[in-house]
Amino acid sequence: MTAVAADRITAAAQAFSAAEQLAADFAQGAAARDRGRILPHQEVERLAASGLLAITVPAEYGGADLPPSAVAEVVRILATADPNIAQIPHSHFVYLNLVRLAGSEQQRQRYFAQVLDGGRIANAQSERGGATVADIATTVRPVGNQFRIDGRKFYCTGSLFANLLAVLTKLDDPQGRGGLAAGEYIAYLPADSPGVRIIDDWNGVGQRTTGSGTVTFDEVLVERDQLIHRSAAVHAPTGYGAFAQLLHAAIDAGIARGALTAATEFVRTTSRPWFESGVANAVDDPLLIQRFGELSVTVTAAEATLTAAGVAVDAATGAASEHAEGLAGRASLAVAAAKVLADNAANEVSSALFEVSGTRSAAADLNLHHFWRNARTHTLHDPIRWKYQHLGRALLHGTAPPLHGVI
Repeated sequence: MTAVAADRITAAAQAFSAAEQLAADFAQGAAARDRGRILPHQEVERLAASGLLAITVPAEYGGADLPPSAVAEVVRILATADPNIAQIPHSHFVYLNLVRLAGSEQQRQRYFAQVLDGGRIANAQSERGGATVADIATTVRPVGNQFRIDGRKFYCTGSLFANLLAVLTKLDDPQGRGGLAAGEYIAYLPADSPGVRIIDDWNGVGQRTTGSGTVTFDEVLVERDQLIHRSAAVHAPTGYGAFAQLLHAAIDAGIARGALTAATEFVRTTSRPWFESGVANAVDDPLLIQRFGELSVTVTAAEATLTAAGVAVDAATGAASEHAEGLAGRASLAVAAAKVLADNAANEVSSALFEVSGTRSAAADLNLHHFWRNARTHTLHDPIRWKYQHLGRALLHGTAPPLHGVI
């Protein structure tokens, strides 16, 4: 996968405008792409060419250095049109953030430059077979002057569209021959590296075109300077996890708004009023008006909480060390609340679309159910029952949220 020539974005307003223009185009074919599982290769190339994938590159490396709140808004805008496309660059932004927080100067220069030139990063993180999702079996071990990666990853969102893969590995070097500290490393390697196999086998009920299939690594050789120890970002009060979760919440909030917009358009143009309403047009049915008002509040609350969480994550990003722990904790809790409301909004509104639109909306050729399937699938990422737990413990016990990258 070759990079594309990318425009340079320098301000948040420019980023939002570019996202809105792309979203308007992406919305036109979203249902058809979902129905036929047509992978959005051209759309992702347009996204990269727009410069939006480089908006977090720090200013000293030539980027716009936009804050997390701006990235979340870009993602939310894209998700209103096609949440598949909005999810594809999630890991791209997260692993660029890891480079910023934990990479060496040489690594920052290399990977930021690649992204400015249109490069795209995808994750190879999750595995099956362990006791929990946190168990990592993929290893990186020293071999001569290099390191070798072996393993199998699943749910590798964006891998079919990526130039670089960010591979979560566990160091296997009991004798210390490689000179690396123990722990988990992210390996940044070209997607076409020898020994890498990207398999298009994602078959989820929703988010069908995110390229979230399997990637295998068979004796893949990497250099030392392709490895980043993730502890400095994940196990420190950096806001790393809050940023990642903020973008997930933005996707869900976008799905909710997209579903509400689709329902509004359908009722305005296609739905018939219920005969007992005594009105000529569905839009004048007082019970429908009431329900749309309720759904509007649900979506607006999710969006407002997302905005507030973005402000909190902005404050935690790059905070002075004496304030970092408190700001990072507040950011994680703010994002937890945003994730709860966005999760609920996406699932409720995408289901209510049929409730308010009537039987005609269930026609398979319309594929309006892609909103619900996308919401139901994406919101499985991180269970909101644990967001409630962290919020409750913070209130009752004054317990800070954990530092594990998923809160």
